[in-house]
Amino acid sequence: MSEAQNLDKQISIKKIDNETINIKIFSNNVLMAIVGEFNKNLNQIEKLTNTNLFFRGNSITAKGDQESILNVSNSLKFLVNKFLITNLIEKNDIIYSVKNGMSEMEEKNRNNIRPLDQVIKTPKRSVMPRSKKQSDYLQALSNKDITISLGPAGTGKSYLAVAVAVTMLMEKKIERIILSRPAVEAGEKLGFLPGDMKDKIDPYLRPLYDALYDLFGYEKIQRKIETGEIEIAPLAFMRGRTLKNSFAILDEAQNASLTQIKMFLTRIGENSKLVINGDPSQVDLVNKSHSGLVESKKILKNIKEIKFIEFDHNDVVKHPLVSKIIQAYQKNINDKD
Repeated sequence: MSEAQNLDKQISIKKIDNETINIKIFSNNVLMAIVGEFNKNLNQIEKLTNTNLFFRGNSITAKGDQESILNVSNSLKFLVNKFLITNLIEKNDIIYSVKNGMSEMEEKNRNNIRPLDQVIKTPKRSVMPRSKKQSDYLQALSNKDITISLGPAGTGKSYLAVAVAVTMLMEKKIERIILSRPAVEAGEKLGFLPGDMKDKIDPYLRPLYDALYDLFGYEKIQRKIETGEIEIAPLAFMRGRTLKNSFAILDEAQNASLTQIKMFLTRIGENSKLVINGDPSQVDLVNKSHSGLVESKKILKNIKEIKFIEFDHNDVVKHPLVSKIIQAYQKNINDKD
């Protein structure tokens, strides 16, 4: 059964008048997941769409202007489809479902996503793309040897890369994951910090650890680290190595020099994938012009085996306010230029 046919059997939307629609969701399990405990999901949709929602039986009635009730309709269809695929509705799904239905352009983008083909099922949760660029990113992670993503925090760069990497490890398609980043705050001179190498670099890789634990659980990840299947390494320690049967992720690459990024890219060996993630707007280097991330895009743009994905504020999947903050700061930078 196709996704569209399955969705049609779960939800019915009827226009009452120009400012009112009635949505029926036929499965109680789907309905309760979408409405949420004490109607909290429905209340959030109501607030984000500036509509009035009335829930009775298996029906939800939405009242508001035409654009707002269309947004509610698209949001609920997205959430039904999300639950059918993953059997789960999360807080961020509510926020994204509303954002996803805000304009016709976003609706077209959503139709270009192939969620059934791109669901990553992990022991703790299922992950699916929440924007067209996330969909492109997942496709690149699967099909390209090297993927380089640029964009603000909250766009899923690190989270999705970790999900793909550990899934490949669990499926024995690779033998090892290497997590790395430039330790700029310590000037790459980690000897003054207490503990062994893992203790020294751990604080700088916290976002990657958070993703690992969120998707696969603390104990399972710790076992993989202890056996060396997941390796933590500062970027400076990658020099001279050849990575075979590996999935290596370089995070916060905006703080790496051009020489360091070249060094990392040339570590690739047989049956390996390299991922470089960074946000050009958050360079911590003393001389910001020394960041090699943007320059690498200019140098490598014609190599077909390397895929570049550029995220922006529209791809932020955290609270909608985060997207507005990023957009405001970017506008300020553009105005100065």
